[in-house]
Amino acid sequence: MPGTDIPSNDFFELIYFDKWVHLGLFSVLTVLWAYPFFGSKPLSARILVLVTLSATAYGIAMEFVQKYYATSRSFDLTDMLVDAIGSLIGAFFILKFLSKRR
Repeated sequence: MPGTDIPSNDFFELIYFDKWVHLGLFSVLTVLWAYPFFGSKPLSARILVLVTLSATAYGIAMEFVQKYYATSRSFDLTDMLVDAIGSLIGAFFILKFLSKRR
C-alpha cells in the first residue's frame, strides 16, 4: 500500500505505531518460517539462527526495494533495526515455546 494512502493520525505517530507493526510482523514471520522445522526433533540452533538472519535480511532487502523501486514508499534505517529486533523476539519466543514443549 502506498504510504500516501495510509491515513495520518497524531496518536499513532506519537506511539510509533509503524515501528510496533514492524516488530510484530517480523516476530510472527520468524516463528512461521521456523515452524516447519519444529518436527519431533528439537530445533537446531543452526536452523534457528539461519531463519532469524533470513527474516532480518528480508526486512533489509524490502527497505532497499522501497528506496529504489517504490515511488510512494520511503527508506527508513530504523525500520531495518526494528525488523531485526522483531526477528530476535520471534527467535526468543521459539526458544521459550520449545523449552516448554519438551
